[in-house]
Amino acid sequence: MELTAEPLIPGAPTSGLCLALTAPISFWGGVDPRSGTIIDARHPECGRNIAGTVLALPGTIGSSSASAVLLELVHAGKAPAALLMDEPDAILLLGLIVAREMGWPTPPAFRLSAEEQKALSGRRIMLSATGRLAFAAADGETSGG
Repeated sequence: MELTAEPLIPGAPTSGLCLALTAPISFWGGVDPRSGTIIDARHPECGRNIAGTVLALPGTIGSSSASAVLLELVHAGKAPAALLMDEPDAILLLGLIVAREMGWPTPPAFRLSAEEQKALSGRRIMLSATGRLAFAAADGETSGG
């Protein structure tokens, strides 16, 4: 499988285990900004931690405070390694832009359809700066994009 995601917020190449959410999430009240744990009791992935993951978001539930939560996650060192978004969310992405302006290491964000995201769950992903995805194989080699 070869995939390329569209860069939304560019960044350095990165990697991590993909956590592909099965439902949209609100960062405000849905993610603990100090730990990166999903705390929304109604969310299917409640209790999972997004820190260091390649977080695949099939959608977001709007709140103007989502950018502040993502900014806090970056500041606390609990942000995802990268975001994969079905649709860009300008409010959420603002948190990454502000973090970059503050001089903090900022994860890149990419656009990748929710349908393509589903196949990534649980896989170790390497993302190039241009959005090419490669997957860690069982023997440590890479495959895909």
